[in-house]
Amino acid sequence: MNSETVEVREVSPRYGFTAEKPAVPVGYKQTEVGIIPEDWDCKILGDLGQVVRGGSPRPAGSPKYFNGSYIPWLTVASLTNIPKSQQVVRSTLSMLTELGSKHSRILNEQTLIISNSGATLGVAKILGIRCCANDGIAAIINQNYGNRSFLAHFINTRTKDLHDKVATGNGQPNLNTTSIKTIAVPFPSEKEQRAIATALSDVDALLEELDRLIAKKRDIKQATMQQLLTGQIRLPGFEGEWKLLNIANNSTLKARIGWQGLTTKEYLNSGHYGLITGTDFNGGKIVWEGCHFVEKDRYDQDVNIQLKNNDVLITKDGTIGKAAYIENLPFPATLNSGVFIIRPLNDSYEPKYFYYVLMSRFFTEFLNKLAAGSTISHLYQKDFLGFEFPAPPSRKEQLAIATILSDIDAEIEELVKRRAKTATLKKAMMQELLTGRTRLVNYCI
Repeated sequence: MNSETVEVREVSPRYGFTAEKPAVPVGYKQTEVGIIPEDWDCKILGDLGQVVRGGSPRPAGSPKYFNGSYIPWLTVASLTNIPKSQQVVRSTLSMLTELGSKHSRILNEQTLIISNSGATLGVAKILGIRCCANDGIAAIINQNYGNRSFLAHFINTRTKDLHDKVATGNGQPNLNTTSIKTIAVPFPSEKEQRAIATALSDVDALLEELDRLIAKKRDIKQATMQQLLTGQIRLPGFEGEWKLLNIANNSTLKARIGWQGLTTKEYLNSGHYGLITGTDFNGGKIVWEGCHFVEKDRYDQDVNIQLKNNDVLITKDGTIGKAAYIENLPFPATLNSGVFIIRPLNDSYEPKYFYYVLMSRFFTEFLNKLAAGSTISHLYQKDFLGFEFPAPPSRKEQLAIATILSDIDAEIEELVKRRAKTATLKKAMMQELLTGRTRLVNYCI
């Protein structure tokens, strides 16, 4: 961007003071969408075509209209299942009957749509199918000009603003067609719009590919766990009959007992002695960066819950049954009252193997049986009396199994990190390209 700027000042007629606006670089101009290149226009969506809402047959759920086979039925709920990186709607959750389609609105492929209600309010997509849409979805039909992909990318940078604009706190927020018509968008040439849309869509394609790889790797992990944790497949060089271990008989389970009276008022934002709570669990690990801290006397108070490497933790309050394995402990840490610490008695099993047991269907099924159709809000020590799990006879084999699963976890974590970096790159690209701060006009084809 040209570093030469023009300072803009604005006088408030009501209060009489002079307010500064952001400096506008030479070759750029201030518009309703912010500072854009002088050769770009600023338009509103109502200029581009007819803004309409979908329609929902009534009564809802009537077999005359719903669960048919005539035409796909697009709802706000359908949109929530589509990843942010997937710009094109390729399928829906259900279908309408032919009669149902006559009480809705049929939209053609390549139509630009915007969710106007619910959690996805302000999210823009492009239809890759001919379908009917419910009244929670708006569309631009008879669109005369404007690259749909470019417009969808830009509208999605305004999603939070649109949601905040209509979220009054009373009932379901709703974005009406009048509001949608007045949404301002930057408007470079069609050639430059296409180049920008292509660049951003290429990043979206990479994000989708990473999502597929992550999902595939997670499926592989689940299948591998099923095979290795049940002995369906034995690792080379190991033999001997597997045994059932009871967690209560072969472990110590410790937690912060009630009389210690730790309260949230004692949670510190910084310090030397970490405090692990159930909210610090994420994907089998502790998010150390988000931990609270306590004073030294609280850490010293109970040696039984001072964390060590190779400890296994389980949440026992709130969202119960989340597990974490402790390795590379970054600082001394203790527990609040919502977490169990589990350690093997007499080296009866390998802790990391046991952690993967807790991440498998064995523990899920145990919790489901414990609930027996009700909601469990607390796990007690006595609840573990009935939990048994299969284990190889040697800890060496247990460790070998845990290492294989840990290697898969490392691969998944690397993919997740790569995806996060790519998403950050896309955000930066959107800020640059959709404002014209970085131009692709020389690369347009």
